[in-house]
Amino acid sequence: MEQLSNNLEKFSKIDSILSQAEKLREKSFYPQSLRLFKKALQGYTKICDQDGIFHCMFSLGDTYRMVGNFELSAKSYSNAIELAKKTRASIKVADAKVGLGLSLRAQGKWKEAVRLIRESKKIYQKKDDRQGIAFTLWAEAGALRIKGDINGAIRIFKESHKIFKSIKDVHGTGYCLCGLGGTSRIAGQFKDSLNYYISANRLFSDIKDTFGKAYSYCGIGNAHRMLKDYKSAFTNFSKATRLYKKIGDKVSYSYTIWSLAITHKMTGNYKMAHDYLIKAMMLFKKTKDPRGIIYCRLGLGEIALLKGKKTAARKYLSASLQESIKNNFAVEKCHAKTLIYCTGIISKGWRGGFSEKIDNRCYNRLGLKLGFQGLPLNIP
Repeated sequence: MEQLSNNLEKFSKIDSILSQAEKLREKSFYPQSLRLFKKALQGYTKICDQDGIFHCMFSLGDTYRMVGNFELSAKSYSNAIELAKKTRASIKVADAKVGLGLSLRAQGKWKEAVRLIRESKKIYQKKDDRQGIAFTLWAEAGALRIKGDINGAIRIFKESHKIFKSIKDVHGTGYCLCGLGGTSRIAGQFKDSLNYYISANRLFSDIKDTFGKAYSYCGIGNAHRMLKDYKSAFTNFSKATRLYKKIGDKVSYSYTIWSLAITHKMTGNYKMAHDYLIKAMMLFKKTKDPRGIIYCRLGLGEIALLKGKKTAARKYLSASLQESIKNNFAVEKCHAKTLIYCTGIISKGWRGGFSEKIDNRCYNRLGLKLGFQGLPLNIP
């Protein structure tokens, strides 16, 4: 009886640590929750609790992903997959595979991400797990966005949104609205983008989702930027920045810094734009996000071009094009080609001003209605 009592006490203590970790993660206190998930994992490992071990490995994968440590995130998810396979828990395998796909997606490996996500979707479909299906659709749409299949991403985000809404999953609904906001912006549908992000922000505010609020504020800011309302853009970026700093986010915060840089570029403050791009580049290098690095190089190249420094501009832009081709990023490849084309125009005899017609055929082939007129490019 005494041994049983001691075991129950151990279980209770470990379960309490896990519960605290989950509560902290729900409040977006990621670094604090990481410490407790690790502690809980050690405890469950000592008492050989397979369910507890999986839960912690999976949660560590999620939390490492949120703070931008994609390598440790992928490792945690991979460990969770192997454990779930041993216990023949197909839904757990599917859950961890989606997580791994999301970590790979964040590193620009969208092909591997799509494969893993679709494998999981088949498992959810067999089990008629509607929430699982909705989540994999959301994840797949995000991967297609990185690939550059923007219209395909919009279509799948809408499918996911419909299911999340039908099962009354507010978090899922909100993140689909953010996904639709981002893809609509790239597609050139700026008013739609703003409306999607505003709707998402209302949902996240109602349920007190700090990360969701920050993410949607950044999206609202970018939509205003594309509509040339730079004052509103700066206001919303400030709101997003405050929240990201509060929760210790490095991933989405990096894109907010990039967005601030582009807004400063559009308002003619090239010095501030350059400084923000350097800051964002450092963060993207830490999280090993090739797409983010490409966007920073595009910005630095364009600023050099705007200043008449053609050699420096070509160096940044050529590197952006090479990395876009290497990673099969279709939209970013168009941005790089467009700006490299501009260096050619200017080298023929630039006299100041940027009224030269931009070649938008690359975007047209992707079904995007961006219609750039001249420099500076308001990259979505």
